[in-house]
Amino acid sequence: MAWIVLVAAGLFEIGWAIGLKYTEGFTRLWPSIGTVASMTVSFGLLGLALRTLPLGTAYAVWTGIGTIGTVTLGILLFQESADIVRIACIGLIVAGIAGLKLVAH
Repeated sequence: MAWIVLVAAGLFEIGWAIGLKYTEGFTRLWPSIGTVASMTVSFGLLGLALRTLPLGTAYAVWTGIGTIGTVTLGILLFQESADIVRIACIGLIVAGIAGLKLVAH
């Protein structure tokens, strides 16, 4: 169950990272409210997952999910670069997350 909570926390991290772009420096009300709400949920779920998961593993997986999702949405929504090196780096993050999940106790 903790892993499901951690994945949800990572998804909300993607939400607030992308939301930051839409807040325009927290000058837009509704995107700012959504971003802060997503931050709150993300941190709350991470805290719940940390009750049973190792800190280092959980934090790395949480940030990894956020990084992968944010980079992917940056490519899709904001026409950021999708060159082969960038894609390969995302693959390395995925491999790292998988490795941490396999060795977590």
